[in-house]
Amino acid sequence: MRRGCPVVAEPLDTQSLDAAGPAPPISEADRSPARAPFDDLASDWRLRHLLDVDTLSRDEILRILSTANAMAEVLERPVARTPALRGVTVFNLFYEASTRTRSSFELAGKILGADVINVSGSGSSVEKGESLVETLNTLAAVGADAVVMRHPASGAPWLAARTIGGHIINAGDGQHAHPTQALLDAYILLREFGDLGGRRIVIVGDILHSRVARSNIWSLTKLGAEVTVVAPRPLLPVSMTAGAAEKEHPLSLPNVRVESDLDEAIVGADAVMALRIQGERLSGKLLPSSAEYARRYQLTAERVAQAAPHAIVMHPGPMNEGVEIAVDVAHSPESRIEAQVSAGLAVRMAVLFLLIRGGA
Repeated sequence: MRRGCPVVAEPLDTQSLDAAGPAPPISEADRSPARAPFDDLASDWRLRHLLDVDTLSRDEILRILSTANAMAEVLERPVARTPALRGVTVFNLFYEASTRTRSSFELAGKILGADVINVSGSGSSVEKGESLVETLNTLAAVGADAVVMRHPASGAPWLAARTIGGHIINAGDGQHAHPTQALLDAYILLREFGDLGGRRIVIVGDILHSRVARSNIWSLTKLGAEVTVVAPRPLLPVSMTAGAAEKEHPLSLPNVRVESDLDEAIVGADAVMALRIQGERLSGKLLPSSAEYARRYQLTAERVAQAAPHAIVMHPGPMNEGVEIAVDVAHSPESRIEAQVSAGLAVRMAVLFLLIRGGA
């Protein structure tokens, strides 16, 4: 699979993102060393940070995805490089292990011409007791223009945004948010359907502990999708169950429903997203066993067949094949799991570019 996957262009008319066709070619003026390529794409962008998608408007989400389409064109070149962020220093500050997100941000920055430096919690001053604020001040002192940050504490990126003057991008904070995952998921869905108005998206798995689920609920409902979350009651947030009937809308968000029966929820769905079940949940009080979870909630070929004929299957990774998703489904023609990984590169390039070149 090729890394670039052009999806959207000029979406601010709120029509189908594919209708406008591919992104325009880069002019010779754009290639001039006197100005950075794509500067026009960021000319009126004002947001300095990406902390969660709930802070983005619908138009801002579509703007990021439109810019990702231009970045996908770069990835299709024989030499996938552009000097758009030449002279910029980006730190990837990851306090949690990551393969997909960290490598995607690292490659995105390098393709754009930035200097990218990785800092992890292990083997750094963090292990010696340095606080987050001290670490951020150190990065600012050595010239960080942007910090891509993953942290186990929910809200840590907000603290970072108040601490240093550079741009902060949330790459996952605790159980709270994972905005770039939600953006790349929207990118894939818009490629499939053009417009998400009225589309039925089912998210099944550990909703309670999933920052991916939270961010996807925000982004997909802003784009007009009807979201159904499916999980055993112990894996649903209290706000989705307490004081409300099971199928009533939670969290004061429109177009969101709660189900505990996947076989009922999946009927006619346009897309189904499975979430990773963490092993520690299976042997404790929340779930009896992986076998019992799989019996009721695993995405199997039989269950996917009950969705719409055009339905696609998604998973943010890493997968527990045989638990939340069957092996044959994970690698089926309906699966867009590899495409999600590929789309993440273009989307993260777009985020870096817009915030750094356009953010006030």
